[in-house]
Amino acid sequence: MGLFGALNTSVAGMRAQSYALENISGNIANSQTTAFKRIDTSFMDMIPDTGNSNQVAGSVVANSRSTNTVRGDVQDASVATYMAINGDGFFAVQKPSSFSDNNPQFAGVESYTRRGDFTLDKNGYLVNGAGYYLEGIPIDSTTGNVTGSTPQVLKFGGDFLPAQPTTSVTYRANLARYPLTNKYDPDITGSELLNVGDFATNPRIIGTPPAPYLDNAEAGGAVNNMASPAIPITGGTKLSGTAPADAITTSFAVNDVINVNGKTITFVATGGRTNDGAGNYTLGVDQDINSLLGTIDLMTGNTGTPSAVVSGKVTLHTGIAADLDIDSTAAGFGALGFSTTVPTSVNRLGGGTGGAGVVTGADMKSFLDESVSGDTVTAYDASGAPAALQFRWAKVDTSDLGPGHKDTWNLFYQVDSKASGTDTAWQNVGTDFTFVNNQLSPPVPSVALTNVKVGDITLPNLSISFGSNLTQFSDPKGNTSNGIEANGYPAGSLQTVSIGDDGKVVGQYSNGRNVNLAQIVLATFTGANFLQRSDGGTFSVTSQSGPPVYGKGGDIQGSALEGSNADIADEFTKLIVTQQAYSANTKVITTANQMAQDLLNVVR
Repeated sequence: MGLFGALNTSVAGMRAQSYALENISGNIANSQTTAFKRIDTSFMDMIPDTGNSNQVAGSVVANSRSTNTVRGDVQDASVATYMAINGDGFFAVQKPSSFSDNNPQFAGVESYTRRGDFTLDKNGYLVNGAGYYLEGIPIDSTTGNVTGSTPQVLKFGGDFLPAQPTTSVTYRANLARYPLTNKYDPDITGSELLNVGDFATNPRIIGTPPAPYLDNAEAGGAVNNMASPAIPITGGTKLSGTAPADAITTSFAVNDVINVNGKTITFVATGGRTNDGAGNYTLGVDQDINSLLGTIDLMTGNTGTPSAVVSGKVTLHTGIAADLDIDSTAAGFGALGFSTTVPTSVNRLGGGTGGAGVVTGADMKSFLDESVSGDTVTAYDASGAPAALQFRWAKVDTSDLGPGHKDTWNLFYQVDSKASGTDTAWQNVGTDFTFVNNQLSPPVPSVALTNVKVGDITLPNLSISFGSNLTQFSDPKGNTSNGIEANGYPAGSLQTVSIGDDGKVVGQYSNGRNVNLAQIVLATFTGANFLQRSDGGTFSVTSQSGPPVYGKGGDIQGSALEGSNADIADEFTKLIVTQQAYSANTKVITTANQMAQDLLNVVR
């Protein structure tokens, strides 16, 4: 090749270094471009065909070397629709071929990119900063399954989520062994129970036979005597006296009357009780409280647990023969801890009619007094209309009553909060929940209800699932803890979208629901570095890259962006080397030129 070959080789070297410089300048210029893939320069020597004894170094040619598979740094982003790829793969995108009435038209030509700065445009498309539209596979909002396997341009604007009726309620609760009802008194066995005798219509499950009568009790307020110092009254406390004395604080007076179940006790100056033969009694004001309580028990036919004074409170027992209805305007009766303005009525436990399975409007107060809240959940009908599905628990039996009795509860839901008379206010769900050792026995996995009415709303089919989530452990405050969830929701319109880490596009609707709208699938290539580069960080398929394969890419990270893989420090280093190599090639040309001048001078 000689002198002139050296000149040509130097020119080729300068051309190659210029090519490298162009790539370096492009890499530096795009060091802040989202997901930019730098172009490295590969030099290849060009050897002329010579004999073995006179081989030369040859010339050089520069080629590009892609880094499409080299990931840039991933940084968190504050935009919910931004995304980055952890691992291999590319987003499938399209660029509109034209616009019609400001709506993009697509020709079906796909490109591929790792640029994930997508935002929702006015038409509901996800468009990145280079103007490319994201593709994915739509998800059926009802089933949650993808609707195909081929990616398509995604559009979400104007999406509407139909209402889903409530069909399932999941219920968890611990029912306090002694629920804190308005009637509960820890000193009275069974006072925590729903007493069917207090109801005109038996709210127990339909078909439940009338229960045998059992004793019930009612306690007055705790009071002290007029001793000094005062102490709680006892059965021996006198019905009258002068302080200081073991007597009630306000004495019964002669001719005071107590009405008991339509009969009377009339107080006289002295002496024990006497019967007039018609069921009415007289009793001396000089007697004690036990004498009075014994008289009351005689009048009601109570031959079981006697009425007595417990911890300073007078406790009246009904026995099983009759209910108890007692009142008096006498001040002495008030000194026993009872109202002198409102009669004290105590119904025996049990009795009544067979179970009707409902609480009527007329029985509403008794029901609320003898049951506890079971929490409320919002349910929806087929049109999406909401209804407050309210529950209450009532304990209907207790093992404290002895053999043959178990801790048993009934669950009710509210039908009509304004019910009156014989209208249904609450509905029994129709199942006894029986507890043994604080656990349901037998288990009640679920209860199926049909045509549940809540006001004007009807839920045709509703399943209440309990699993093993019902217990009966004691609570020191008598509280019942509940946890309740229901499916179903009203209709809603799409408000915003975001990208989940699983690569799903999630829609946030006006009804508060988050619904998966689409699955973003990544395209991978056997020869990813042989893709054809285009503007905007996109790539096109070539014969050397191979076709796209979907579903085998890396993971998608939402609210994140991949940065450029061009490192400025590295590029500066390459810049220095390239500059030196270019200058060295110019020196070769200068030297070759000088040698040529020397040759010409020889000829002269």
